[in-house]
Amino acid sequence: MYITGLKSFDMNSCTNRPLILLWLMIFTGILVTSCMESQDREKTNIVTIAEGFAETHVNAVIFRRNSISSYNGHQYVAFYDNSAYVILAKRKLGTNEWKIHQTQYKGNVGDAHNSISIMHDGDGYLHMSWDHHNDSLRYAVSRSPESTEMGPKMAMVGDTENRVTYPEFYALDNGDLVFVYRDGSSGNGNLVMNHYDPKSKTWKRVQSNLIDGEGERNAYWQMYIDNSGVIHVSWVWRETGDVATNHDICYARSRNNGISWETSTGEPYILPINQGNAEYVLKIPQNSNLINTTSITADQSGNPYIATYFKAEEDQVTQFKVLYKSDGNWKSSTVSNRKSDFVLGGRGTRSVPISRPQIVVQQKENEEVIHVIYRDEEYDNKVCIASTKISGNLDWRINTLGEEAMSRWEPTYDTELWENQQLLHLYYQVTHQGSGETPVSSSPTMVSVMEIFLD
Repeated sequence: MYITGLKSFDMNSCTNRPLILLWLMIFTGILVTSCMESQDREKTNIVTIAEGFAETHVNAVIFRRNSISSYNGHQYVAFYDNSAYVILAKRKLGTNEWKIHQTQYKGNVGDAHNSISIMHDGDGYLHMSWDHHNDSLRYAVSRSPESTEMGPKMAMVGDTENRVTYPEFYALDNGDLVFVYRDGSSGNGNLVMNHYDPKSKTWKRVQSNLIDGEGERNAYWQMYIDNSGVIHVSWVWRETGDVATNHDICYARSRNNGISWETSTGEPYILPINQGNAEYVLKIPQNSNLINTTSITADQSGNPYIATYFKAEEDQVTQFKVLYKSDGNWKSSTVSNRKSDFVLGGRGTRSVPISRPQIVVQQKENEEVIHVIYRDEEYDNKVCIASTKISGNLDWRINTLGEEAMSRWEPTYDTELWENQQLLHLYYQVTHQGSGETPVSSSPTMVSVMEIFLD
């Protein structure tokens, strides 16, 4: 296996071994599935913090960049408590003791869009943005380096900051930060990008409208900055507030911190990027169960990999997919083998039997391994991780993590710890969600960090 400590087949744990050997030779796939489902040997480490709000999945939505952030040997986690206050927890990596601080800030926890994102700059100051769904910018910085005491709410550049949704921070190798968000609304929005210089402690606008919805649509994006400093972005177009109008997956990259952009073949974009000049990774029609907010990463050579889910023409049900560039062409690999389907449609946050996926590439001595992390009701709503080596055809193996049914949790992870040390730590909390911003009555649930052990 590519991963240690996950649900896996152990023939010695089953009774009547000779009979099993016989059946394995005849019906290998069926028996392996049966034993995988019956054996769940927990080898991950769950580090508990405190209870958090759980009636929506505002604490556990895919677009939190970040829910967890590590800096200088310490790890920081942000979440809303049951009184809707923003909580910042800090621990020394490798320990289980957290210092928990309730900030002065609150959010609208009844709307799952209104998540919290945090990131450290190169001088150790913690930057935080929270509580947005077409709202004025809410942004603050810690009062001192490596502190959880937050300063006053402030502007960034003071322009185009009145209709903010999906605030996300990304760290550059030199300690600078990138901040992106949607200006506008679902079906009518643009992608804005800012850049922060820790030396001058100032933000500047890099792009006021990087991806233009032209007043008719908007892009749901995710970004990734690779080991060469290239910014990769993929996105899904949506025509209206109805998620059923999601269509197509597109791609762009920047080699100069977001100033200029090009296609995967190096052809320069004339900005802003729009529906007419975008590079299309895959044409996907509306009403294909295509989820918004793809996940993107890149391998050591800078080749992009995009994780999402949709129902392709050849599929009987909706499947998780990875789209990637190989031999000059965009290709698609089906990650899952799901048996049941659902209809993805309607406005607002949806209650869906599967989560949106995260994707990472693990660097090993002589090979690279892709991991796709998600939740699936077909696996009892547990955390799933699908893995494959990057070589030839992608051959996926699916395992589960942990014992809990996660309800409507979606995966987010400590990006800085992963990039610097290849340690995969997930934000781990059972969270619920009704469709159309409907809370589900629930007591608060435990917020934890799931530490995953990879080979």
